[in-house]
Amino acid sequence: MGSLERPLGVIEAILAVRDQCPRAVAREHAAAALERVKGGGAEVLREQAGLVLATIAGWRGDRALAVQQALQAFLLQTARRDPGS
Repeated sequence: MGSLERPLGVIEAILAVRDQCPRAVAREHAAAALERVKGGGAEVLREQAGLVLATIAGWRGDRALAVQQALQAFLLQTARRDPGS
């Protein structure tokens, strides 16, 4: 079933970290990131996605891989659209 699942969106990925990552620090960072996104919207989403990705570096397993791939894809996609790049 793993290969048939659709990729996670960036918010879904951050939610997965908040709810499923075994590291308490990563869960706390993800919860804080979601709150910042609620307040700052799309303008802060890229920064928060990058911070969450950095906190889950040691998380392993299928779910961790899906989350890491979703966050990396989002960061890559938004870097291409950044007019400064």
